[in-house]
Amino acid sequence: MPPRRRVPLEDGRDALAVCRSAGFAADRAVTATAVRFTLEELSAVAPGRTVEVRVPPYGAAQCITGPVHRRGTPPNVIETDAATWLALVTGDLGWQEALHSGLVRASGQRAHLDGLLPLLPPGPTGDQSD
Repeated sequence: MPPRRRVPLEDGRDALAVCRSAGFAADRAVTATAVRFTLEELSAVAPGRTVEVRVPPYGAAQCITGPVHRRGTPPNVIETDAATWLALVTGDLGWQEALHSGLVRASGQRAHLDGLLPLLPPGPTGDQSD
């Protein structure tokens, strides 16, 4: 079952566009909307409960199929700040670059997002032409 959306698509795309145009340094409310929207997108693209992605203080999401974690600290955790997360999902920052520079902390054998990022198509808002 796909995760329930809490951020309307249009609101999330708009917030992401504002954050990107501000160099990922938008105000707290806009940043929160963009982060939550992109975490929901990640859960929709890679459903599952094997890896937990944390972007404190804005949110966390479980994703990627595989062994399910139910209690305590998950064995596969990825954690980063909001600006880094948004740069990753838009493709402005590469996964390996973020990992090797210490901008992302990843623990566990399956704690990686290789092949899932960038999450949104290139462009200022991630919108695709229909």
